[in-house]
Amino acid sequence: MKSAVILFPGINRENDAIAALKQATGTEPTLVWHGDTELPKTDIIMVPGGFSYGDYLRCGAMAAKSPIMRAVAERAKQGVTTIGVCNGFQILTEAGLLPGALMRNASLKFICKNTHLKVENAETRFTNLYSAGEIVEYPVAHHDGNYFADSDTLDRLEGEGRVVLRYCDVDGKVDPATNLNGSQRNIAGIINEAGNVLGMMPHPENAIDPLHGGTDGRNLFKSMVEAAS
Repeated sequence: MKSAVILFPGINRENDAIAALKQATGTEPTLVWHGDTELPKTDIIMVPGGFSYGDYLRCGAMAAKSPIMRAVAERAKQGVTTIGVCNGFQILTEAGLLPGALMRNASLKFICKNTHLKVENAETRFTNLYSAGEIVEYPVAHHDGNYFADSDTLDRLEGEGRVVLRYCDVDGKVDPATNLNGSQRNIAGIINEAGNVLGMMPHPENAIDPLHGGTDGRNLFKSMVEAAS
């Protein structure tokens, strides 16, 4: 099982991504520089979190124009499993691989904490080892995680089962009080129409080791491996 992690200037979660993918696949991922124009043959592509290009202009806007993103987009169109986490989610939306945009948190403050999430769709290649409605706990660390899309897009995401994760409380309650960043409809993660591209703000790669506070993120990586096997 082969995987690749894309590295941009300012990204800071590449080693976390590598550790999670290595644990799940049993093989060291390939680290691919943003200035490269080709990707190696791979089963999984991960765009990790951080602050690409210092988050200047708009988060992910400059990274989305990097040469490697043309190759990422092409592989995604071919059906390769692709995941963007935090800044990676922002990059995927800026690159047009996912709808919507990530805006400033409603509080206008950086949020760094653990949060509970409800698995809304457990039939994706990213969540097939979870149960529908299962509550998981992942860390978040972002200033621009407020997911926005127009009403028609939101309705389409809902109707097609493309909302994968929502912010909630420990009991699974989804309402404005459990929405930590102002995202519309408490959306924390979505997939593309083909179901092979996931964008999410919380960090599953930081929830794979009990020494780091929990292992709820393991099944997301195992799900990708099982789906690609």
